[in-house]
Amino acid sequence: MTAPRTALKGWLAALPKDRLIAEFSLWSADLANLERDLARIEAHADILHADVADGRFAPSFLFFPDQLARVRALTARPLHVHLMVEGDIVLDQIRQFAAAGADLITIHAENGPIVAEAIELIRSLGCEAGIVLRLETPVEAIEPWVGQVSFVTLLGTAIGVKGQGLSEQAIPRLQAARTILRAAGREGAVVLAADGGIRAETVPKLRAGGAETVVLGSLAFGDPDLAARIAWLHGLPGPAA
Repeated sequence: MTAPRTALKGWLAALPKDRLIAEFSLWSADLANLERDLARIEAHADILHADVADGRFAPSFLFFPDQLARVRALTARPLHVHLMVEGDIVLDQIRQFAAAGADLITIHAENGPIVAEAIELIRSLGCEAGIVLRLETPVEAIEPWVGQVSFVTLLGTAIGVKGQGLSEQAIPRLQAARTILRAAGREGAVVLAADGGIRAETVPKLRAGGAETVVLGSLAFGDPDLAARIAWLHGLPGPAA
């Protein structure tokens, strides 16, 4: 088994509470010029997000441990690995990505019976753990895990496909998740994230619906004035109490 590692210290507690967190998806970077893109976003990103897909649970093949290790050497930002993989390889993937430098590893509630062991493994390897839900999975599926994770991520589009519009269910699902976290006494202790369908017109709605971070793709990497885009993001009002 991979030995426990020392992740970035204090990164989770240092995340801002008074504004939207900027989480940058490496899938939207120029992967042929990744070092250049990482340098460009370093001053603006709170978290770097790496999607991992096995071609089975999700239709793509995405991000590998060696790639993440290279990213780890180039940035001081926390690395969030989102595992979109079948349950039979989840534990092995956790070990590999923890060793490569992940600070947060999120797994899908849809992985079923392996989820409890997976969360325990993530934490034993020195990483924060998170739980993710596909769009079609009832929000209540997070309830068994909210006391054991640091992030809850709700997908607002079908899994693993770029360029989709935000589902009309995305914002009510965020609101429902926020209610669950509050009832469990975990609101403020667990970061509520929105992933998928992130556009200039949807981010304000997601923020008002309870999102504390959004996973930015082309909205960030494709903006020629990234500083202005992030200033806009930081200025968005949060949900009503």
